[in-house]
Formats: sequence, C-alpha cells, structure tokens
Amino acid sequence: MQVDHHDLQNEFPEMRDAIEVLKGCNAHFARLFATYHRLTGKVEDLEEHDMPVADFTLEDMKKQRVRLKDEIYQILLAFRAGQQHK
Repeated sequence: MQVDHHDLQNEFPEMRDAIEVLKGCNAHFARLFATYHRLTGKVEDLEEHDMPVADFTLEDMKKQRVRLKDEIYQILLAFRAGQQHK
C-alpha cells in the first residue's frame, strides 16, 4: 500500500527553523512533537504493512494525529508572530 508520510518538517517546510528552535527550548512543544512523531510512525507502519487493525482504531489514531498537528501549528504560528515583533 502507498503510504503518505506526515513528517512535520515536510508538512510545514516554511516552519523548519521554528520547529528546531522550539524542540530545543519549549518542553511542551517537544513533547507534542515527539508524540506526533511516534503516532505518525505507528499509523504509517500499520498502513505500510497492511497490518490487521480495526478501522475505528486507525481512524482514532489519525484523528489524534490531526489534533496534535493543529496544536503544534498554533504554537508555531504564535512563535513566528512573536519573532516578527522583535
């Protein structure tokens, strides 16, 4: 099965520098980033290897990933806005 990769640096290429800075200086962001990365790896592994899993479980994992991505994006936007005002 063809698997779409959802690495945050590829999802938000314009935010790569901000991602690296926040991973190093914002513990909350670093935890969200790590959780997103782990969850994405699980989802991609399940899809890539066509592993048996309930549709509900996979969809729930994807919804959780979207929520994490949204929260991460909001933090990135706030960080960039703060950088522009300096």
